[in-house]
Amino acid sequence: MLALAPDDSSARAATGLARPAPWSGTGACGDLVWGLCAGSGKNPYQAIVDLSGPAYRCSCPSRKFPCKHALALLLLWAGGAVPDAPDPADYARAWLESRRPEASGESTAPGSTGNDGATRRADARAQRVAGGLAELREWLKDQVRVGLAASVSAAGGAGHTDAIAARMVDAQAPGVAGVLRGLSEVPGSGDGWPARLLRAYARLHLLARAHERLAELPAGLAAVVRSRVGYTTGRQEVLALPAVTDHWLVLAVRDLMEGNVPGRRIWLRGRDTGRFAMLLTFAGGGVWQDPETARLRAGTELFADMHYYPGQPPLRALADQRDAGPGRGKRPDAGGDVDALLAGTADALALDPWLTTWPAVLSGTPVPGEQSWHLVDEAGSALPMSNSDSLWTLLAVSGGHPVTIAAEWNGRTLLPLTVWHGDQAVPL
Repeated sequence: MLALAPDDSSARAATGLARPAPWSGTGACGDLVWGLCAGSGKNPYQAIVDLSGPAYRCSCPSRKFPCKHALALLLLWAGGAVPDAPDPADYARAWLESRRPEASGESTAPGSTGNDGATRRADARAQRVAGGLAELREWLKDQVRVGLAASVSAAGGAGHTDAIAARMVDAQAPGVAGVLRGLSEVPGSGDGWPARLLRAYARLHLLARAHERLAELPAGLAAVVRSRVGYTTGRQEVLALPAVTDHWLVLAVRDLMEGNVPGRRIWLRGRDTGRFAMLLTFAGGGVWQDPETARLRAGTELFADMHYYPGQPPLRALADQRDAGPGRGKRPDAGGDVDALLAGTADALALDPWLTTWPAVLSGTPVPGEQSWHLVDEAGSALPMSNSDSLWTLLAVSGGHPVTIAAEWNGRTLLPLTVWHGDQAVPL
């Protein structure tokens, strides 16, 4: 959502407003989200967002588009803080009516409905995204044609993707924009940076080509492409999908501080199904969008329905129909070995070539080294671990013996997040 912001100051301001206090009369119906936000004047500002565009309208005097109120409303909606309503508020309905083809002088075929208008808006967005991704492909070709070294001389390597990232926001492909912004830090970032940058460029090129053939792709892969580009799936739409009911052990909790809004990623695994699930929540304005999820801690277990977002392999989910609260869980069954992790990651990448993080439950012994530490399994296979102070805690708990850990694997290094001492989970 913040990728839609016209500038950083708007994103920061929206983050501060993305909390219940200044809002009233919020609601969502179909593709329409609306709400009243208290401002400095006597009357609250009327903020409306048409998600199919997206398109925005706000009664505030800001010249920025979208304004901070529309962005904050989007953040609230994404966090599940906007209730569903049977009908739009009057001011939201009036704005929507003004945007329909008949209001702008466009012809409408006899018998057409509002669904036809939604379809046209969705088609218009798809065309904008396609146009933006076509420009991205040309930009990627230019980077290779000129040479990767040129990206270092561009503002010292920082910001060389800013212009094309902004174009992706204009093209309504915020997922691609976020990836591009992250690549600004790669040039000159240490040994092997050209290979890392070229791999990232190749994945973006593959994503652009996949979007061109979106209608031809299998449903699961098409959902992955749409998600990576930046199309959103509403909370109610996810909750309407079939549920997986199980006792879910919270494997690990990781706080995310890379963006403008703090986030929290929670990894779980089903006791009976053995399936992984990932819950994600953000703290707009210092308030968690989903406090119940944010309070989960490693080592606890909850009985709940998990509804997975569309895509493959199923990973991100929403929890629903929980019991009274999480209780203390047991240590997970003996973790897998390195070969099993690499094989599982390869299978996942075959389903989602843009996957960058995969959960792991491993048994092994942490071994310090001069350049990097490794986790060595029973067969002697080893994986390098990300350098951090928490590795000393991991070593202290293990005492030089094998332990069970939960971690994230990014294809290069393992990031341990939890280690078990008996049945006690120790966050790292």
